[in-house]
Amino acid sequence: MAKSISQEFVKGLWDEIPPFRLVLGLCPALAVTTTMKNGVGMGLATTFVLVCSNLLVSLMRNIIPSKVRIACFIIIIATFVIVTELVMQAYAYTLFQNLGIFIPLIVVNCVVLGRSEAFASKNSVLPSLADGMGIGLGFTIALGLLGAVRELIGNGTITVINEIQVFGPSFEPFEFMVAPPGAFVALGLMLCIMNIIGKK
Repeated sequence: MAKSISQEFVKGLWDEIPPFRLVLGLCPALAVTTTMKNGVGMGLATTFVLVCSNLLVSLMRNIIPSKVRIACFIIIIATFVIVTELVMQAYAYTLFQNLGIFIPLIVVNCVVLGRSEAFASKNSVLPSLADGMGIGLGFTIALGLLGAVRELIGNGTITVINEIQVFGPSFEPFEFMVAPPGAFVALGLMLCIMNIIGKK
C-alpha cells in the first residue's frame, strides 16, 4: 500500500530513525557526538545532502543506466557534500573544524546512499523529498540527543550555541562518556530504551 507524503516524512522521525531503528549512520553517531552542538551540526549537514541528493536522484531515475547507478549516486552525493563543506567553512568554521573528516565522509554515509538506492531511485520527487527530510531530521534528532546525553553526563554541560553549565560546582563529570568507548555505551543504552518504548 502506497504511503502518503506525510507518512513518508513521519516514518523517519520514529519508525525508521537511522541510528536507533535502521542502525545506519553509526560512524558519525559515535564519532562526533561529544557535544549536542556537534551532533545537531552533523545531522543538519547530512539532512541537506540527503534532501538534495534524493531530489536529484528522483529526477534522474529514468535516465541513469542501472549498471552505473551507484557510481552516479555517489557523484550526486559528493557534489552536495562539497557544497555543504564550503558553506560550513564560510559560515560555521568552528563547527567545520570540530566535525573534521566526518563532513567529507557523508559521501559514503550508508543513510544517504541507502536512501538514494532504496527510495529515491524508485519514487517520484515529492515522496523522495519527504523521505529525505524525515530521515534527515530523525538523524539530526538522534545525533542531538546522543550528544546531549554524552555531554551532560561527561561534562555537566549542554552546548547549543554557547556552553551552558547545567550542574553546580559540586558535580563530578563522568569523563568516560565523552571518550570513544562512552559513545558505544550511550548508543547501546539509547537503543535499549528505544526498543522498550517501541514494544509498549
